[in-house]
Amino acid sequence: MSDKLPAYQTIKRHVLSRIQDGTWREGDAIPTEEALAREFGVSRMTVNRAIRELSDEQIVERVQGSGTFVAQQKYRATLVEIRNIADEIAARGHRHRSELQLLERTRATESLARRFGIRAGDPLFHSVVVHLENELPIQVEDRHVNPQVAPDYLSQDFTNQTPNAYLMRVAPLQGVSFEIEACTPPASVGELLQMRSGEPCLVLHRQTHSRGQVASVASLWHPASRYRFAGSF
Repeated sequence: MSDKLPAYQTIKRHVLSRIQDGTWREGDAIPTEEALAREFGVSRMTVNRAIRELSDEQIVERVQGSGTFVAQQKYRATLVEIRNIADEIAARGHRHRSELQLLERTRATESLARRFGIRAGDPLFHSVVVHLENELPIQVEDRHVNPQVAPDYLSQDFTNQTPNAYLMRVAPLQGVSFEIEACTPPASVGELLQMRSGEPCLVLHRQTHSRGQVASVASLWHPASRYRFAGSF
């Protein structure tokens, strides 16, 4: 009886060893199935089984049209979970709806350029979306996105999916930083949230990283009377 591993298991071990020794890090693309098939002298079907099992085990993430990437580590004990607001609302048994206010190509200001690590005037994508829970607005999402990380951002329908859901699919998350403040919103935000004059907002400023770059910078505005942040350690 032969002790030789099946070919797909050999490929799985190869991929795992490259991840464990740091050759391929979180967010890095791994070789294509065609390249691995040539390297190991096997069929693409054999490679596909290995990669599919690694994906099921959350070791790698397959992104349609982009390739396969080393999956993010699971974040634990974070104050603010990177969670799709549509899922958050559905978990409460309520109905989510999005209203797209703005979707455009723009240029980085000095402030945004510093946050993205790019030059002022470089291109960025910009979206403004209002999220409603049972037809009551609870969040204005003002987001700038790095075109190098999500080149198809402007072609998405953000009334049928949230920007967060799209970015989590195409830009594997490597890291996140955030801060929360309470402040009076600009008049335009207050109007979108149907707030009374003088009512404060809770604002989550969040920056995400993918593939060694800043992927997005977002300000998420919430009426303080209708929203709260929660977490546990």
